[in-house]
Amino acid sequence: MAVVHVLSAGAAKGLVTALAPAFERETGHHLQCAFGAVGAMQDRLDAGDACDLIILSRAMIDALAQAGRVRAEGVVDLGRVRTGVAVCVGAPQPAVGDAAALARALLRATALHVPDTVRSTAGQHALKVLAALGVAEKLNARLRTYPNGATAMATMAAEADPLALGLTQVTEILYTPGVVLVAALPREFELATVYTAAVVSHAVQAEAALALGRLLGSPATASLRLAGGFDPA
Repeated sequence: MAVVHVLSAGAAKGLVTALAPAFERETGHHLQCAFGAVGAMQDRLDAGDACDLIILSRAMIDALAQAGRVRAEGVVDLGRVRTGVAVCVGAPQPAVGDAAALARALLRATALHVPDTVRSTAGQHALKVLAALGVAEKLNARLRTYPNGATAMATMAAEADPLALGLTQVTEILYTPGVVLVAALPREFELATVYTAAVVSHAVQAEAALALGRLLGSPATASLRLAGGFDPA
């Protein structure tokens, strides 16, 4: 069975894994996927890791396209993903609808679980939000960082602290058992990232990768994307 290698932003993990069984049955190809912060996935591509299809932010894919590293016909937008606040299942859900409410909720949290604050889009944004709210210094000792949002949410779920909060992309919250989405960030702090799939120029399984990208972004799978936290781009 031929293998299609996928390097993907963690935001798309739920979508890719949901569609993988049908894709494998219909094409006879096996998917071998790695998920993580977009910066880490870019680093793996740059280091020469096997890759047929890559899923990153639209801005990063555009840069790869300009450098001739992805195929123009294999670029497919998956949708826009917002950043949101999470709590453990069964925990009280704080008000986070405006700056004052969000600041109060953060200051009451025993821990704040976020993805990599250097390599991940949501992690970088989390630091900006804390700084803008004037709570960064007070929360520094309670900040918990992880390689990606999926790990952040899985760890938060495992610890089951009812007073902990998570701050990452809503897709990663929605596909992680044990945590629930409270709400997207207030509009003044909104971060909405468009994620895009692209077939790399050196793809070994180019045709299968093209088919996978089209499936991920097709009208037929729009309801799955929406349920998983992707808004139309």
